[in-house]
Amino acid sequence: MNAMEYAKLLRGNVKFIKTPIILIAFEKDNDLMKKAFPNKGTIDDLYIAPLKIEKIHSRIISLIKYYNELSDKKVVKTKKYEYKIPFVKRTFDIVVSATILLLISPILLLVALAIRLESKGAVVYKSKRVGTGYKIFDFLKFRSMYTGADAKLAELKHLNQYANNKTEKDKKEEQDEIDNNCPDCAKLPEGEFCSPLLYIKGQKICESYYFKLKKEKGESAFIKISNDPRITKVGNFIRNTSIDELPQLINVLKGDMSIVGNRPLPMYEAELLTSDDWSLRFMGPAGITGLWQVELRGKKGVMSEEERKMLDNQYAKDYSFWGDIKLILRTIPALLQKDNV
Repeated sequence: MNAMEYAKLLRGNVKFIKTPIILIAFEKDNDLMKKAFPNKGTIDDLYIAPLKIEKIHSRIISLIKYYNELSDKKVVKTKKYEYKIPFVKRTFDIVVSATILLLISPILLLVALAIRLESKGAVVYKSKRVGTGYKIFDFLKFRSMYTGADAKLAELKHLNQYANNKTEKDKKEEQDEIDNNCPDCAKLPEGEFCSPLLYIKGQKICESYYFKLKKEKGESAFIKISNDPRITKVGNFIRNTSIDELPQLINVLKGDMSIVGNRPLPMYEAELLTSDDWSLRFMGPAGITGLWQVELRGKKGVMSEEERKMLDNQYAKDYSFWGDIKLILRTIPALLQKDNV
């Protein structure tokens, strides 16, 4: 590694952003000067040996003063874009969700009692979901699984309907040790990492490299398991009738989501949809029902992951109030299908 490369590495570390970097060459080198000074923001100055130490000391003091004055200047903050549900759509959401909650309150009480009698645990299941603009909120559903079901997800991963078909080689690679040799971390001093650490299978791996590996393996962004053994008897009924979704009307009333929109995703699914191709789905409203749910009925419950992501993007780009009304009308027959969407 030469001096220029090392200087760039130092400047790339947040700890050395305000540290003066001066190159000292043993002889005048025009090529070095051409390479050094175009890198504005990396190299502060270049000196040719021999030279007086007082001169460098004076220059360093001057640069430190410059960086301190620069950091004291007021930073102009750009206004963060935040999606807001259109007024008409929001008004519709409040009126509809409040009215339905009032009318079905006896049903909600009966379902809550049935869940509590069948198995131990909370009646309402809260999970962190990612909605519009990658906003994270508590997503509410009637609990339809046994307590601790999330911990068994890794054991049932091979049953995921959205997962790609895997060869024996792929399965063997999944059992191998975690690859924690991040090339970006390797450039940093020992004990420093390019992003926060995760602990997977007892090993340390930086967050950015872990997500990169998951994308390279082509892991499915959606998870759906047929005849899921984690589901209770009451849970199976309320899922098939979509009764488990009713507490989401409280989410709608709070403004976390809308009646119609793209389904808010669990964080482990959303993390795989951050590329330019698929992030558009988060720029539209999140909702209880949406385009892909009603389209799924027309496909007899069979839809690829790619199709689902494309429909999410399409809704985010083209949604309108009257389009939402049509989707609500199409949702009613979709609720009668046995496939859990």
